[in-house]
Amino acid sequence: MAVSASASLSTVFSEHKPFEPNTEAIRQRLLRKGVFPTPKILHALRKKEAQKAFRRSKKRALQEQPPPLSEAQRRALEDDDLFRTVSAEYGAVREELRRRDERAVALSGRPWEGSKAVDLRGLASAMEDPGGGRLRTEHLEELRRMLAERNEERFRWLLVNDEVEDTGGFVDKQERKVPKSRLVVGAEEKIRLLVDRLSATDLSLHDWKYSRIMKQSGMFFTEMHLLKIVERLGVLGNWSQALSVVEWVYNEKQYKHRKSRFVYTKLLALLGKARRSTEALQIFNKMREDGQIYPDMAAYHSIAVTLGQAGLVNELVNIVECMKQKPSKTLKNMNRRNWDPCLEPDVIIYNAVLNACVPSRQWKGVFWVLEQMRHRGIKPIGATYGLAMEVMLKARKYDLVHKFFEKMQRGGIVPKALTYKVLVRAFSEEGKVDEAVIAVREMERRGVVGAACVYYELACCLCNKGRWQDAIIEVEKLQTLHLTKPLEVTFTGMILSALDGGHIADCISIFKHMKDHCTPNIGTINAMLKVYCCGDMFAKAKELFEATKATYCRSKPHSANGSSLQLDAYSFKSMLEASASAQQWEYFEHVYKEMTLCGHQLDHRKHSWLLVEASRAGKWHLLEHAFDTVLEAGEIPHVSLFIAMIFQTIAQQNFARTASLLNGMAHASLKVSESQWVSLLQRDMGRFSMGRLEDLLNHLQSCNVVMEDPVPNFLKSLQYVCGTRLSKDASTSAESYVASMDDDTLDENDSDFESVGRIQDYQPGELSPEINGGCVETLDGSHYRDESLQNYDLEPSVTDKTLDLLTAHIGTPFSDLPPASEILEKWRQDRTRDDMLSTRH
Repeated sequence: MAVSASASLSTVFSEHKPFEPNTEAIRQRLLRKGVFPTPKILHALRKKEAQKAFRRSKKRALQEQPPPLSEAQRRALEDDDLFRTVSAEYGAVREELRRRDERAVALSGRPWEGSKAVDLRGLASAMEDPGGGRLRTEHLEELRRMLAERNEERFRWLLVNDEVEDTGGFVDKQERKVPKSRLVVGAEEKIRLLVDRLSATDLSLHDWKYSRIMKQSGMFFTEMHLLKIVERLGVLGNWSQALSVVEWVYNEKQYKHRKSRFVYTKLLALLGKARRSTEALQIFNKMREDGQIYPDMAAYHSIAVTLGQAGLVNELVNIVECMKQKPSKTLKNMNRRNWDPCLEPDVIIYNAVLNACVPSRQWKGVFWVLEQMRHRGIKPIGATYGLAMEVMLKARKYDLVHKFFEKMQRGGIVPKALTYKVLVRAFSEEGKVDEAVIAVREMERRGVVGAACVYYELACCLCNKGRWQDAIIEVEKLQTLHLTKPLEVTFTGMILSALDGGHIADCISIFKHMKDHCTPNIGTINAMLKVYCCGDMFAKAKELFEATKATYCRSKPHSANGSSLQLDAYSFKSMLEASASAQQWEYFEHVYKEMTLCGHQLDHRKHSWLLVEASRAGKWHLLEHAFDTVLEAGEIPHVSLFIAMIFQTIAQQNFARTASLLNGMAHASLKVSESQWVSLLQRDMGRFSMGRLEDLLNHLQSCNVVMEDPVPNFLKSLQYVCGTRLSKDASTSAESYVASMDDDTLDENDSDFESVGRIQDYQPGELSPEINGGCVETLDGSHYRDESLQNYDLEPSVTDKTLDLLTAHIGTPFSDLPPASEILEKWRQDRTRDDMLSTRH
């Protein structure tokens, strides 16, 4: 950059003549000041004048020099050079085509017959078309091939989405002229075409094609045009394109000083409907930085409602404070004098603050809002009290819910249906069913038009308390109103409410009654599968599951309504839980295969205990498949899956795979304490003999394993278990020790740990009992010595040797098993063969 600047300066100086000081003028100036002009003085002054002139010219040259280019300007220059290069290429191709046509004209007709037999009119039309008008399709295709051969992919972007008119041959210019009436398009039509084109693409604002679409629309973007474009894009749900349109228009030079506050307010309302609070806040902050579009009360209302729906209390309080503050002195386009845009919050702003307090349960914010309204003389309305009641309901302040309702009635405000909905929900959570019924009857007596949500809340409240017959009466009233949701949703909510109350029989009765009024959807089916699972009704769950699957298969080819009964991941999960609780492991395997073939996966973080229990029941290949599937997805399997796989490899004497799994746990930073390993090993002693554990210990000590948690803990626990193999008394004392452990040990009777998969998150900082040489350190830091732990037999028993000989041939190493993809393909082939056999029968 410095080299180019010096070069430009030298060029400037070389173009102008060197400055010559006027010696006579310097002499006269010295004489006027009383100084005799000696040659030495004249030479010094001439030199200073020349240096001053040089500095002045240099400063002028630097001022006239353009500023350094930014990255965007440099890219624009590169694009311009690229375009000029391509234009030259295009001109060369056109010239080549013209020369070919000239050669074709020279050889037209029959040369031996002379020029009289040549069709001159046809030649003239042929000469007109290549030089003017549009290129023919074959010429453009030839250009595409030529550019591809010369520059590969470099210039192909120029020919994307180009509109080429295929005339099908040579035609006259008069035939290709478009009537003038077709070229005149109204503003409404232009807006429609622009909205359609923007909705059909996903171009970003910085894409050159986006600018091309906007400029090709041929519109002058007035305020009214932008309002219509933003509104139509909002109807289509395309908020991002609306945001890009406004930003592109007001970034253009001719529209930069034509910004409209109404357009930005409309954009804020659109972003609020789309629940885009972050983008709306950015637009609002941009409005506050420009005096031309500084927000008014309508803009404050829009941003307040948007932030209130999003639950952003802090941002909304900042907005309230900004309303009362004057704009900063650095405000752009500040052309008005004595302008005071400060505003006072009204009831809509304060209601938005209350709405933001609902999801965050900021019940103290309600009193702050009411105090601010009282201080400013703003009278609360019904919506204010309704939102205050909802905040208290979320915060479980039921007494305050009733107090606000009473205060609302004392103020002469008639409660609306949504207020009664909050009141009924409060009574339901308090367990006051009769009071909830009385509140709804009072609403009907006062003539308040009830909403469907009120009767839905009352019906769920009655079902939760075992009064489903009374709830059916409320559903009949609900059917007479305008329903925003299908009736199936109402019955599904009633079933789940009855299940929460522990009324299994009522759930079944509601489901039977539902079939007489509407068709159950998949949500209802999932709810009933959960009911049957909680009620230990495996047969009914299986019957419903198979019936739903058969109904979907029958209705799928004929109508689109069958998609509402398509089994989802929750359906398969519920059926797996029902099969596991009923110990129906064959059907468990069948459902798991169906779930895998349908493309659903079991969440190993929540339901790994199902796979662990299945592996303990002999379905270890399902555990292997799930483990491989999780690894293939790039995730870390749950710790219970690792433990179950380790125990399976120990049972199959695949010690190399055991070491690999332990290393994997160490690399994944999974934590299992020594006491947990001891409890797990002693509980599963029936699956492998003591000699096998000793072989495993020797193998792990001889191979390379990562000495990081939980590998050291596993080795310590393995040494302890192998060292405590005594008589029955020694085993009993060790089991009593394990049973006396605190929260770090895994309780088999715990509801969180019915299997290995119930291991929950282990905190690495917690202390656990350590076993060293028969000395046990308890959780409180004290020690005791178990003498029975030091007297053990090193020789395996005869029974263990006999069992090892009998089971030596059982089990295939995991390395010989096919991967998960091959297992899945085999299941798919078996399913296809079963379907073919069932079709034949």
